[in-house]
Amino acid sequence: MTTTTRLKPGDPAPDFDTCDLHGKNVQLDGYRERWLLLSFYRYASCPLCNLRVHELARKQPGWRAQGMDMLAVFQSRADRMLKYVGKQQPPFPLIPDPEQRLYALYGVGHSWTGFFRAWGMRLPEIGRSVMGRGFLPGSVEGGLHRIPADFLIAPGGTIIEAHYGKDIGDHLPVERIEHHLKEAA
Repeated sequence: MTTTTRLKPGDPAPDFDTCDLHGKNVQLDGYRERWLLLSFYRYASCPLCNLRVHELARKQPGWRAQGMDMLAVFQSRADRMLKYVGKQQPPFPLIPDPEQRLYALYGVGHSWTGFFRAWGMRLPEIGRSVMGRGFLPGSVEGGLHRIPADFLIAPGGTIIEAHYGKDIGDHLPVERIEHHLKEAA
C-alpha cells in the first residue's frame, strides 16, 4: 500500500516490513499487541531530531512499562545514522529509510514554509538545548525541508493520533502521548 495522503485518527496503520539500523527485521505487525509511537524524523545529524530522540529515550523505560514501544524513522542511510543519532543508542529501533518509502506510506512530506518558520520560532531552543547537548548539524540526506510526523498507534493497529508537524521541530507533545496511555490504563 502506498499513500501520499495524510492519515487520520481511526485509520489502520499501514503495515511495513523493513530493517533497523543494525539490520534486524522490523515489522509493524510485530507491534500489534502493544501501543506504538511511530516517529518520522529528518536526517541523522538534524539537531532538533537528535534532541527529540534524546528526550524520548529518557521517557521510554516508563512508557515501555505502560505497554508502549517506539520506532524512529530517518531519511538517512544506516552508516550516517550510526555516525550521528545512533551514537545515542536509544532503547528503541532506529530505521533508515533513504528511499523514503515509509514516509510516502504514511504521507509524511516536505515544506519550505515549515523549514523557514522553525528558524524564527526555534532559534532559542536550537541554541540552548540542542547545541548545548552537542547535537551539531552535519550533512543533510534526503531533503533539508522534511517535516517530522508522529503516529500514536493503539493495540490492534488503529491510529489514535496522527501528528504532522508544522515545522522542522514540531512533534506530538509528550503530554498528549501520556494522556492516551493514562486513559488506556
